[in-house]
Amino acid sequence: MTLAQLRAFLAAYESGSFTAAAAELDSSQASVSELVSRLEREIGLQLFARGARRLVPTAAAEELREHARRAVAAIDGGLDALSAITSLDGGVCTFGVLRNAAYYELSDLVQRFHQRYPNVRVRLVGLNSALVADSVASGEIEAGLVVLPVPVAGLAIRPLFRDEVFYASTTRDPAAGPVGIDEFADAKLVLYDAYAGWRDPTRLQLLERARLQGRSIEPAVEVEHVETALSLAATGAADTIVSGTVARTGGFPEQLTLTPFAEPLYDTIALVQREGAYLSPATARIAELAEHTLLAAAEPDQVIATTPRR
Repeated sequence: MTLAQLRAFLAAYESGSFTAAAAELDSSQASVSELVSRLEREIGLQLFARGARRLVPTAAAEELREHARRAVAAIDGGLDALSAITSLDGGVCTFGVLRNAAYYELSDLVQRFHQRYPNVRVRLVGLNSALVADSVASGEIEAGLVVLPVPVAGLAIRPLFRDEVFYASTTRDPAAGPVGIDEFADAKLVLYDAYAGWRDPTRLQLLERARLQGRSIEPAVEVEHVETALSLAATGAADTIVSGTVARTGGFPEQLTLTPFAEPLYDTIALVQREGAYLSPATARIAELAEHTLLAAAEPDQVIATTPRR
């Protein structure tokens, strides 16, 4: 049983003749008649009594009609959906963004995308980079922006730019020189991204440096958001870390001074997708928009030269 046979059957049923059905399907009367006859042979039942003037549906035709209509409608609906996705007139876009997306001019990403493609549904996931990477690898979302490193297998990673991370304190004098890992390990710290913990890429880099020196890092306070950590650090309760982009925002606490690390520390922001996978047109478009937004806001020396998108 083929889709063409079902279309021919439905057209003949509704029009009452093979000639009218052929006109509706832009085919020949002989082709429509043959399609219906072939369907009858396959199911072993007669669908029409061939009269001199009009086709008369049999009980089998009456029984088949609604099922055939649903089958054809389902196929047509699927084809329409695929066409909509390809033309960006429909479908769903799934994309992961940085937890601190607003600091990278990404807060209105969905709004700008939706203005261009109002019929595409958007699912934008804002999580710690480690969790975004997990979601991409599992297929829950198609692609996303993350901070490296993300120790997740099966990802295609394209670095975009790097953002230096600083030690932020109300008491530490930058004139004393860069902060070494021993000093950092000894400090009273408030660190953010508590849920991700040491899977957070920035914290993971510091932990690995400490371990190489036989040290550990035990924050006095862990909070979820960078704003909370900065507010606590601004009171002098503890010191913290912060990226240069966040520090350059208007709301950064003036009580805090910034000192670089002895071995410069960077948040390298990258676009990730599953290795070997092709992005849907909608997700590819929002990924391009996010990339252009990030790079437009970055300083020239922050941008990492990359190969063109596949």
